[in-house]
Amino acid sequence: MPRPSAVRFSHFLPSLLLLLAGLAAAYVKDLNVFFTSLFNVLPTLVLLLGGAYCAVYRRQRELFLMVTVYIAYFLLDTQTDYYRDNGKVRDDAAVVFHLCCLLLPLLFGVFAAWQERTHLFQDMVARFAVLLAVGSVALGLEQSYPHALLIWLSEIRWPALHGAWMSLIQLSYPVFIGSFLLLAYQYWRNPRPLHAAQLVGLLGLFWMLPKTFILPFTLNIMCSQVMLMIAAAVAHEAYQMAFRDELTGLPGRRALNERMQRLGRNYVLAMSDVDHFKKFNDTHGHDVGDQVLRLVASKLSKIGGGGKAYRYGGEEFALVFAGKTLEECMPHLEVIRESIATYNIHLRNQDSRPQDDSQGRQRRSGTHASSVSVTVSIGVAERIEQRTPEEVLKSADQALYSAKGAGRNCVMAFGQTRRGAVRMEAATVE
Repeated sequence: MPRPSAVRFSHFLPSLLLLLAGLAAAYVKDLNVFFTSLFNVLPTLVLLLGGAYCAVYRRQRELFLMVTVYIAYFLLDTQTDYYRDNGKVRDDAAVVFHLCCLLLPLLFGVFAAWQERTHLFQDMVARFAVLLAVGSVALGLEQSYPHALLIWLSEIRWPALHGAWMSLIQLSYPVFIGSFLLLAYQYWRNPRPLHAAQLVGLLGLFWMLPKTFILPFTLNIMCSQVMLMIAAAVAHEAYQMAFRDELTGLPGRRALNERMQRLGRNYVLAMSDVDHFKKFNDTHGHDVGDQVLRLVASKLSKIGGGGKAYRYGGEEFALVFAGKTLEECMPHLEVIRESIATYNIHLRNQDSRPQDDSQGRQRRSGTHASSVSVTVSIGVAERIEQRTPEEVLKSADQALYSAKGAGRNCVMAFGQTRRGAVRMEAATVE
């Protein structure tokens, strides 16, 4: 099961904004020549740019998702162009449209859930083989038995479930539902911006197909938006890998470096370190050590006073207070230090974990698991005249070493003595 904190609305936000923008653009009437020309070339342009971006970073799954959407766009756009030019549909329009309604969600769901687990070249060949096989069979049937295939596709197999609101063939609805449930389960198991974009993109395709011959440029706009969702998700994940720590969920050191370049004239920087972490890790194991780091990160992320927590590296964390003074920040740092020190971490035998939640509740109510606690030392420094953020952070790091030398589990400012730290702690308690 994933951590609840891993499921975020921010994963869906870029794709939802693109979907809403596509819906708004599709309903606009009387487009001028500029937008008409743009919508005609937009799907191809997005495929070239987004496909090249995915190919450079070897994202096979995303590339084939774009290709699948573009093939459906090309087939349907041929039909819509003929309809706009001649005022009637082509003879094969119905069978082509129904095949797209059936195969597009099917291939989209398959490629979206098909993760890269083999050699990249083998993975590409396998995906291409699936796409070629499905396309070849569909094309062969459409060319050889168009009438029989049309009857088979448009047949109502479940009359009790058929409704007047259905504007697609009945077979396409269970395929859409199955693909949606598969992708929803994939996101729940592994929350990622890409998995969220796949879900929203499938909804966009479901909305698009019935409007293909009704709203002009709906096909161009929505196919472009779905491909943009996938490309934006790849960029989103690349940003997260570069700027966010995977274990704790906090922004990483690169994000800290960028934030430090945007600080104003007044700010406070703090460095925090888990006391005796190496010894704790050796005693209880790396799994428990990771649990401790997540706990400390969770506590630090809730610091008051406008502070922002970052994972600096290892068991070290940095805190940034923009526009604050040392006196304003010290009480908040003390509150965080005390909340971590008083929190008990319950340890359980990993080899005898309960199989379900009910067994876990019975064990917790019947026996007491062993518990441990950790403490943190914090060093803090305030920006003064003619000092760079790097120098302030170095001063905070020196104050952190002073806090460790003074006995750990305390907050010390740069240049502060242990006696001053004790007086400040006493004042906080009062």
